[in-house]
Amino acid sequence: MKVLVTGGAGYIGSITTAELIAAGHDVVVFDNLYQGHRAAVHPAAAFVEVDLADRAAVGALFDAHPGIDGILHFASYTLVGESMQQPLKYLRDNVVLAANVLEAAVARGVGRFILSSTANLFDRPERIPIAETEAIVPGSPYGESKHAIERMLHWLNITHGLRYACLRYFNAAGCTPERGEDHDPETHLIPLVLQVALGQRPSIAVFGDDYPTPDGTCVRDYIHVVDLAQAHILALEALADHPVLTYNLGNGQGFSVLEVIETARRITGHPIPHTVAPRRAGDPATLIASSEALRRDLGWAPRYPGLEAIVGSAWEWHRGHPGGYGG
Repeated sequence: MKVLVTGGAGYIGSITTAELIAAGHDVVVFDNLYQGHRAAVHPAAAFVEVDLADRAAVGALFDAHPGIDGILHFASYTLVGESMQQPLKYLRDNVVLAANVLEAAVARGVGRFILSSTANLFDRPERIPIAETEAIVPGSPYGESKHAIERMLHWLNITHGLRYACLRYFNAAGCTPERGEDHDPETHLIPLVLQVALGQRPSIAVFGDDYPTPDGTCVRDYIHVVDLAQAHILALEALADHPVLTYNLGNGQGFSVLEVIETARRITGHPIPHTVAPRRAGDPATLIASSEALRRDLGWAPRYPGLEAIVGSAWEWHRGHPGGYGG
């Protein structure tokens, strides 16, 4: 299959590109390198630097790479906190970028589309683990932008027969030996903790230790990025038989902030001091995904469900790339 990966120079996109190539697919990557890294793109993938906001350029690039069978759309602004400060950057730009890709795709008969959606669709879930049947109440302009794209896909399925899957992620984590997590600024817990182990920051802040959880810190569902990539490939293939797929995608078990820090201490051999800071507004105590539907329907199962494997793989990459892709 010939697959277009937008945002394929980013963290999840680059690792998914590598998994697609390993599975025998032909891959084209579109990325503007805003947060992505050219060095992260698999050498067997065709790479095009493009701003998806340029509608004419997007159409021209589809024509320059004919025969695309499916699209994995990762390109997006993704910072929840930033979206609260700059809502239109998300409510406008994320939606317009997706619309430009979708317009070019349906005009050229591309049949399958996978959306990198988000667990931020579920701001205050009534049930944990969170199933696909949970009411959608986006927790930020970022979450709202993803919901808008999901609705866009719904109507393109009806009007153009576009087959699509929405994969709602929880916390992607971990690395492969070749590719890892390198954001500026970094906002994710595991790489921040490992930066303390590398001596790049003095300590890690824990935002609140008085939540109704076993150790008082927030509990989150971490999923290894390779398991995430494999779910995308399964969904892409399953669209041959299913016109619409929607799955919550997580590990199915939760780990607290302090558990993550303690695991990193054991793996790295560093003390990793932490400080307790006030709670952040909008942080729920516990978020865990139910991936039962994905397991049942597509036979997906995480290969790296344990926190040791997730943090260990991240440590190996960060230790070998202390400056990220720049060194």
